[in-house]
Formats: sequence, structure tokens, C-alpha cells
Amino acid sequence: LPILIQILVFFSLYKVLFVTIEMRHAPFFGWIKDLSAPDPTNLFNLFGLFAFDPTQLPVLGYYLHLGIWPIIMGITMWFQMKLNPTPPDPTQKMIFDWMPLIFTFMLAGFPAGLVIYWAWNNLLSVLQQSYIMKKNGAKIELFDNVKSTFAGSKKTT
Repeated sequence: LPILIQILVFFSLYKVLFVTIEMRHAPFFGWIKDLSAPDPTNLFNLFGLFAFDPTQLPVLGYYLHLGIWPIIMGITMWFQMKLNPTPPDPTQKMIFDWMPLIFTFMLAGFPAGLVIYWAWNNLLSVLQQSYIMKKNGAKIELFDNVKSTFAGSKKTT
């Protein structure tokens, strides 16, 4: 049921950013000059360092648009996934491991306002869940899961 409310807010914000004239070219903060347009930065030209537009490449160009906010959104989604205990099913674990990366590329072409909303929602969800778990005395799995991700698999003989 809580996910239903989030989906409704997400879809409403998507429609507002695409349909309403008032949101077009609405300035925000920093490099975001239009909340209804995708993030203008791009990782594949080092955020404007090179005079190269990878989105103009045929076939793959659309998928190479990866700005700063989609990357932040992917990182916050990854932290949100790591907050949960590791699922025992290997297939489910693989899906949870790949989902932030897939969503990062999938939402990179969406309006910046939507990606900013999703990133803040992920961050606030992580903070809220951590606070609730700490308050109730539950073990917070975030740090152990992140550490185990970067520690690699060590085989014992």
C-alpha cells in the first residue's frame, strides 16, 4: 500500500513535468535550468570537459545520456537496497544487485525534476529506515552489506 502512494506521486510528477507549460524552463538550482528536461550533464564526456556529445551516436546514443543526478539516484538506490538483509535466493540477490544500475540508465533520459525527486526519496527512505531500526534495536545491515560487497569472496580451504 505505501508503494501505491509513491507510484501515484511519481506518475503525477511525471505528468506535471511533461504537460504543464509553467514547468517548462523553470529554473532550479545549479546546473539544472529546466526541471522538465533531462539532466544536461553527461558522464561520457566527463560532464562537459570534452566537446563531444555521445547522445548523437546512432543506436546507442540515447542510452549514453547519463548525468550527475541519475548517478546520484543510482547510488542512493544502491544504498537503499543494501539496507535490507541479503536475500537467500541467488536469483533474487542478483536482481537486487543489478536493479540500481538498470534504473540509473533507464531513468537518465527522464526529466531532471523526476530524477531529483527519486534520489531524495531514496535518501530519505534510507535515513528513515535506519532511524526506525536503530530506535527499535534492530541490527542495521547497511554497513555490513556494503563492506561485504567490497570485501569480495574469500574462500577458505
